[in-house]
Amino acid sequence: MNTHKTLDKEISSYLPRLSPRQKQTVLTVVKTFAEEDEEEIWNDASFIAEMDKRFSEMESGKVKTFSLEEVEEEARLYNKGLKKKG
Repeated sequence: MNTHKTLDKEISSYLPRLSPRQKQTVLTVVKTFAEEDEEEIWNDASFIAEMDKRFSEMESGKVKTFSLEEVEEEARLYNKGLKKKG
């Protein structure tokens, strides 16, 4: 329960720093999460099959995965103009 209060407090501390446009975006995200039925997706056989397929591809090495460090480095290079988009 303490973690919940800490999260609420931290979220509240950021809200005054946001522009009206940013607040609208946050509100949209929060509404989407609040309206989602988490159980519904895990009862969807096609979703489960797709996730199983993708996880198997990842484990087998069929698809390239990226570490957080690799993604961050790419973002740094892009922001510095050293890497072209795409």
